[in-house]
Amino acid sequence: MHSVVPRLKIGLTGGIGSGKSRVADLLASWGATVIDTDEISRSLTAAGGAAMPDIVRAFGPPAAGADGAMDRAWMRAKVFAEPHARAALEAILHPLISRAAVDAGARATGCYVVFVVPLLIESGRWADRVDRVCVVDCDPETQIRRVQSRSGLTTDTIERIMAAQATRDTRLAAAHDVILNDGATSAETLCARTRALHDRWCALASASGRAA
Repeated sequence: MHSVVPRLKIGLTGGIGSGKSRVADLLASWGATVIDTDEISRSLTAAGGAAMPDIVRAFGPPAAGADGAMDRAWMRAKVFAEPHARAALEAILHPLISRAAVDAGARATGCYVVFVVPLLIESGRWADRVDRVCVVDCDPETQIRRVQSRSGLTTDTIERIMAAQATRDTRLAAAHDVILNDGATSAETLCARTRALHDRWCALASASGRAA
């Protein structure tokens, strides 16, 4: 019996510290196929990764650490200081990430497919690749607190990262579905909110499959 390639594609996004990864983990545990573009990016920029030769050619030897992987701290400072450097890095990574994500989606066998794309709204490349956009929503103060607690980055660095992302209002305006995960949201409440959407998406996927 041949597996049916899922037809419903969800784009999951949200600002740094919003809780996208937790939501994605929950969806995966309930049977969705989750494809995380950050994980793909890390693979591409690891030692021996497919993007590393082009990155070193574009940015020079300092772009790679002693282990041969991209020096993320060095690159973060570079792209913040030089806008053209961000564009150059994205020109290398985005086509590779997109190709890998689409290929993985074509092989998916879950009840639906979730593409986790932190810069989904900003990139402008995903609107025609997903059926629905889901935003994990969070207030900026909680974002900063969460990122500080897990990474030790300074408030200034976190705010600069947030400034390079879409605003909260812009993300919400592009959303078909929203999961609120602010500072008042407990783990149990986040699970319940996510489960409600999962059940809805399963029903949509089932209806799509019957209509095909």
